[in-house]
Amino acid sequence: MIIAAESWGRPFFKNSFSVAAAFALPFILWRMPLLHLAPNRLVSGEAISSTTALGAALWPLLILVALGPCLALTGRGRIAGFLALVTCAGAFALLLAALGSGAHDLLAGQPAAARARLAAGAWLTGFGLCFGMLQGARAIRIPAPGWLVAACIALVVVSLGASGLLDALSLTVELRGRRDGLIQAILDYLALTGGALVLASLVVAALGSWRRGRAVVDLLVSGLQVVPAVALLGGLVAAASALLAMLPALRGLGLSALGSGPALIGIAAYLLLPLWRGLQSALRAPDPAMLDAARAIGLTPRQIFVDLRLPLGAPILIGGLRVAAVQALGLATLAPLVGAGGLGRLVFDGMAQFAPDLIVLGAVPVVGLSLATESGLSTVEAALRRRWSS
Repeated sequence: MIIAAESWGRPFFKNSFSVAAAFALPFILWRMPLLHLAPNRLVSGEAISSTTALGAALWPLLILVALGPCLALTGRGRIAGFLALVTCAGAFALLLAALGSGAHDLLAGQPAAARARLAAGAWLTGFGLCFGMLQGARAIRIPAPGWLVAACIALVVVSLGASGLLDALSLTVELRGRRDGLIQAILDYLALTGGALVLASLVVAALGSWRRGRAVVDLLVSGLQVVPAVALLGGLVAAASALLAMLPALRGLGLSALGSGPALIGIAAYLLLPLWRGLQSALRAPDPAMLDAARAIGLTPRQIFVDLRLPLGAPILIGGLRVAAVQALGLATLAPLVGAGGLGRLVFDGMAQFAPDLIVLGAVPVVGLSLATESGLSTVEAALRRRWSS
């Protein structure tokens, strides 16, 4: 009886929670402000209700916002998943288009400095619809559902942006004003992240050959993790300043106490632990009996490494690389603290100017790149595990 009650209770509570979550989204759309109308970019402004922000699109949106997530969370089968994906994608497109049109109407007759900013209700509803799309894509059972949802979101945003429907939104205004700077910031950000990852990988590869000092290396790379990032970056700047004071000729080589150098070394220092742990776990991946058998048939250490250790440890190495890459993308946002560029500069500029849209403009690419890196390397790791386990 207890087992029967448990087997009945789990789907009941699961479905009840799903229905509650699905109906919470229309409530958010109905009750929470969707836009803020401000006299300039530095103040939050007046909250705009859903009826004013969406106009005639409110009721169709409420229906779609209730139907799509409900299908995604409670529906079963590929047909329900496909309907949930299409419904949530349509609701997402209609929400953005209606908000863009509402922002345009609100700014009519306002001063040129006035801004129409997305409010909490718009962000929460958009995230909920994106989650509904992801659940629907998973129900269809297609490979890489996250990439499909990302493509749908990008298609909707790019299409509406190209049509001019989003021009009145404050985020679009910030994007137009900093388009060239944003592209350069993304390139600097990727260069800094990739450089730190390469530097840390080379250091770990060199330390991996030092067999007798593994305990010392493990203690060192673990100890670096407890040092706050701001303190480490500040210490690197102080150390570089002292070194340049002792050897002024280094300035002629382009070295500086501020800029990409300290940021690169600081980020790489934090990447040593996941890469080091990944390397050590990968080297221990083969069973000791397999290593003994390989030596017994006359394989050389190089052959054992290439034909046994490396294939079996490759998924673990990719797993360590995945953790380090995502960590590097997050830490690179702190690079402006020591005078380096990248997307972190937009975030810090937005914080200094009390401009939320500028913060979002710098944070969204960071989140997107982190999710793409995590998903891509996870796919590679899973493929390698399936290959060597079969």
